[in-house]
Amino acid sequence: MQTMRGETVQVIVFKLGDERYGVDISQVREIIRPSLITRIPNAPDFVEGVINLRGQITTIVNLRKRFGLLPKAIDNDTRIIVVEYNNAVIGMMVDTVNEVKYLSQKDIEALPSIITAREEAKFLKGVGKLPDGLLILIDLNKVLNEGEVEKIK
Repeated sequence: MQTMRGETVQVIVFKLGDERYGVDISQVREIIRPSLITRIPNAPDFVEGVINLRGQITTIVNLRKRFGLLPKAIDNDTRIIVVEYNNAVIGMMVDTVNEVKYLSQKDIEALPSIITAREEAKFLKGVGKLPDGLLILIDLNKVLNEGEVEKIK
């Protein structure tokens, strides 16, 4: 979260399973409902496939699978958070998008080093403290590494 001291950051809150996550709104291009997803042979396990997003082929990544959670069927609450990364438009499938919240810098804590030392934690930015609980803050641009983005472009 690139903010100056005392500033607030606007985050989109979404859920995967029982956990709430937040992503800086500046990383999000749009949020859409899932449409017909075409599977891609030999794609990584976490890639659901591709969709036609207003004439642009867009790769859909299932964040549940990417984060090591059990897959879940697409339902009426499922959403795709569309981001642009390295000249590629990528959709991140989540269980539900709840709301937009404002977090002040003082309510954002760094992750414990025991967590940040793990390779899987590279896309985690911190923990946001809200009146109704904690929010895991992620950087959607780090969910995929550059090699993975090049492969699925």
